[in-house]
Amino acid sequence: MAVTIGKKTLPLPILQGGMGVGISLDRLAGAVAACGGMGTISTAMCGFREPDFDADPQGANLRALERQVRRAKEAARGVGLVAVNAMVATSQYADSVRTALRAGADAIVCGAGLPKDLPAIAAEVPESDAALAPVVSSGRAAALICRLWDRHYHRVPDFVVLEGPQAGGHLGFTPEEAREAQAGRPISLSRLLREVLAALEPYRKQYGRDIPVFVAGNVKDGAEMARYMAEGAAGAQFATPFIATEECDAAEGYKQRLLEARAEDVTILKSPVGLPGRALRSPLIRRVEAGKQPKPTRCFRCLTACRPAETPYCISRALMSAAEGDWENGLFFCGAGAGRVNAMSTVRERMEQIMREWRSAQ
Repeated sequence: MAVTIGKKTLPLPILQGGMGVGISLDRLAGAVAACGGMGTISTAMCGFREPDFDADPQGANLRALERQVRRAKEAARGVGLVAVNAMVATSQYADSVRTALRAGADAIVCGAGLPKDLPAIAAEVPESDAALAPVVSSGRAAALICRLWDRHYHRVPDFVVLEGPQAGGHLGFTPEEAREAQAGRPISLSRLLREVLAALEPYRKQYGRDIPVFVAGNVKDGAEMARYMAEGAAGAQFATPFIATEECDAAEGYKQRLLEARAEDVTILKSPVGLPGRALRSPLIRRVEAGKQPKPTRCFRCLTACRPAETPYCISRALMSAAEGDWENGLFFCGAGAGRVNAMSTVRERMEQIMREWRSAQ
């Protein structure tokens, strides 16, 4: 059951997905790690609740991130692992990685772009032995990152997160593929898993070790996790179900909206940064669709690809509003299975349920 990840051991094959802004911070990540899983802090605007955030958002983010990693590690009590999810597309990507490593993060997980230079950034903090992992959506992406890391840094990922088209938030698929998934015709996660495993196999042989793959994106339960593990996955990543837990860092308003959501309330949208995304169809989304959303008045310069003069709304401000439970102005990211989440629980209860389902499926 335990999974070897680089120089670390993960007791349970469960990853909690990183959810920004302010959804998965130290409280949620620490609780997951204390139960034997990998809890994940999202670096995305993680300091927005700091008192000086408006005056110095970048400084507030890094200061908050360091504190959150240390708190989550203390809460984990050495049981599971604490990871940090740093999006490549953010302007603070490299600084966030360095900060997380110095604070003692057990793993760095990077998506929203290929982390081509992640090993070089990690090498700047030689005292860290954190595992490094990309988030990919295809075998091609997995092969590319392995080839680049092997050629330039003589290493390969310590593990890989394979995110399918039914995941929440920004998606590594075309708008058409995302809409097909929303209509119930997703690209098979089993097929993607086979492609990623095949892409990694030459590097497994070359380096003489495993490169565990964790599947993500609407993995329904422990029984489905068991099926993917039988197909070669090391485990699964869950995100949306952890929102409906007492320890989740989101405001109660966010949790309540998720609990009330039905399958038809989940929609595919075009993010201000040009990527398709999956979220609840909140009043903000309706205003954007109708062309009635006021233009942003301030830019935090958080995303490298953002064009403030062209964007219909500030995604960071919308995600902050969601984290505080503001239904009118928030962007409520969620996975395709949001309609199945209908009861609150604790992190421990959620994880024990997943593992009971996993054992029953053996």
